[in-house]
Amino acid sequence: MKLTVRTVATALVLGFAVYFVARGLWWIQAPAQPLLMLLAIALYLGVVAIAVLADAAHHVRMPLWVGILAMIAAYAIPGMVSFALEPQDRAAPFATTYIGALGLLAVVCIVRRRFVIGWIVLGELTIAASSFLGVLVALELGLVGSIMWVVVAQLLVLFWDRAIADTERLAGIQRAVSAWHATQQVRQRERRLRTQYALAVAGPVLSRTVAAHGMLTDEERLGARLAEGRLRDELRGASLLNDAVRTAIEDARRRGVAVTVFDEGGLDGVDESRRGEIRDELAAVLTGVAEGRVIIRAAHDPQVAVTVVGRAAGGGSSDEDSVTLWHEISRS
Repeated sequence: MKLTVRTVATALVLGFAVYFVARGLWWIQAPAQPLLMLLAIALYLGVVAIAVLADAAHHVRMPLWVGILAMIAAYAIPGMVSFALEPQDRAAPFATTYIGALGLLAVVCIVRRRFVIGWIVLGELTIAASSFLGVLVALELGLVGSIMWVVVAQLLVLFWDRAIADTERLAGIQRAVSAWHATQQVRQRERRLRTQYALAVAGPVLSRTVAAHGMLTDEERLGARLAEGRLRDELRGASLLNDAVRTAIEDARRRGVAVTVFDEGGLDGVDESRRGEIRDELAAVLTGVAEGRVIIRAAHDPQVAVTVVGRAAGGGSSDEDSVTLWHEISRS
């Protein structure tokens, strides 16, 4: 059997319970009512076993009905033991075993997260032992030890729960840091790819411009404008682009269409297969644009992933612009 903290603790508690039962049966003087004495011992052993094992495999917290049973036992056992003995025998070692035994029961209630019930059990024990033995005698015969057990158990449980909460919080922080590092690595890789793409696109144009001292032909100037547009697209809307979209945008610009791309996270949360469909649809829409201005915007929206707006050539940015194209691509 695999040893865990729970199994070791359970074995210790049951071992102590058996020890107290054995002490209670080691009679120096025969009880006046031995059956009542045996009934008290059997009641204690049964209640402790139930308190330790009831629903322990699924929950640390003790069921409420078990806590109520523990309080009833703590109230009944001292009286049963005391009434089973003659008054002069109530301070005998075997007769006062219930002090340590019920202290152990209170500790079990505390450990199983029934704090109030554990302290009630200890209170019942204190009142009963003081009533039958006297306060000073009860303290001398083990009541101090039972009180200390309960206090230490309460502190240990509080510290243990706090340690578990701190551990879970640190684990959450570690997961967040790991996720942040992974995100940063992805972004760094994307930046490297964008930089490499920028060098591949702009490098030849810049080299030709420097070599020609700015004296470019019309075709070279067009190539420079297209390269500039591609760089802006990669910076502003990388997630919207694939080879088909890049080709469609370049063809539209060659036809004189002013294309602007804005990616504001419209594709966040969309699976990769649907992203491919959205890009293909966007490329098809751009293929039919012949003139004017086209604005491609991917904004945060629960329904629409990408909006394509086309305006007539020569229009400004006022409301008087005539809209020649309005196309929405849904997220799903």
